[in-house]
Amino acid sequence: MTTVETGSPAPAAATGEETAAAGTPAPMLLRGLAFGAARSAALRAAARLGVADALGSAPATAEELARSVGAEPGPLRRLLRALACQGVFTERVDGTFAHTELSRLLREDEEHSLKDVVLWCTEPWTWEVWPLLDEAVRTGGNVVEGLYGKGFFQYLNEDAPASAAVFNRAMTRSSEQSARDVAAALDLTGAESVVDIGGGQGHVLASLLEKYPDVRGVLMDLPKVVEHADARLLPGGALAGRARTVGGDCREDIPVHADVYVIKNVLEWDDDSTRRALANIRAAARPGARVVAIENLVDDTPSMPFTSAMDLLLLLNVGGAKHTERSLSERLDAAGLVIDTVRRINPYLHAFECRVPE
Repeated sequence: MTTVETGSPAPAAATGEETAAAGTPAPMLLRGLAFGAARSAALRAAARLGVADALGSAPATAEELARSVGAEPGPLRRLLRALACQGVFTERVDGTFAHTELSRLLREDEEHSLKDVVLWCTEPWTWEVWPLLDEAVRTGGNVVEGLYGKGFFQYLNEDAPASAAVFNRAMTRSSEQSARDVAAALDLTGAESVVDIGGGQGHVLASLLEKYPDVRGVLMDLPKVVEHADARLLPGGALAGRARTVGGDCREDIPVHADVYVIKNVLEWDDDSTRRALANIRAAARPGARVVAIENLVDDTPSMPFTSAMDLLLLLNVGGAKHTERSLSERLDAAGLVIDTVRRINPYLHAFECRVPE
């Protein structure tokens, strides 16, 4: 197996000692870390109020923004000041506020908007599970079933439909933004068919089919998910003649034969679910077929702070985990797949290029 890097080199993580030595006293640093929830809450408030959308290219006062978003000027100024301390918005010497690179990512119309991701990471259920992290670390299992009496996704769909809608929007936006990077990185030369397993609405599949006009594709995900697939893949869509959808759970069965199997951001459940999904791929794939597993890793990645936080959240909600290169390689090896290369697609994603032995 060879590792090929196509993105920017990952920066070394700074230790607390290095940060303190660089000018931030250790007590001040730790106090700031302890108040991390306040920063998350401030981001959520700004996103829900639509402050970034209300602020245009010209600076505005808190009073002007308050009128636009239906808030009180004084508290809004305090919110903006707290966010400006983190580089989200900037407060000018005349008391007005202006956009920064970070605050623009909270706008709905920004191409790389993270507004839905910010909302997803700060949904009401997250405030209930984070205080139980010590319990999850002690037991190694999720805490959601103890809190709600049911699995995480069952809870979302049955008891928290508004949060489920936020999740769907966040996953759709993230998939749209990464699909082009994935399609650019994957070489399907010589393949006649590809299946995207757990592919959500099929943005990756659509991008691959647009890049390779002679390839046919299948989108497989839960029935309720594929019902809302990318319009390009559905009847009447631009790619409908070369695409079809299959409703199903990859942990139960994968009734699709293809030259290439793509599975992105799925192998982060509990170990049993991951093992079953990979075993089903192995059972469905013909000898010589390619399997491309695409995941966020918690080592050798510029997105380490975000990915390691998501790793803890997966422990809390589904008992899952983000992988290291080694841990995912071990699971792919155990499934009987031969890993040829590991390739960084962008700062967030790595592709494990595998094949089914002849």
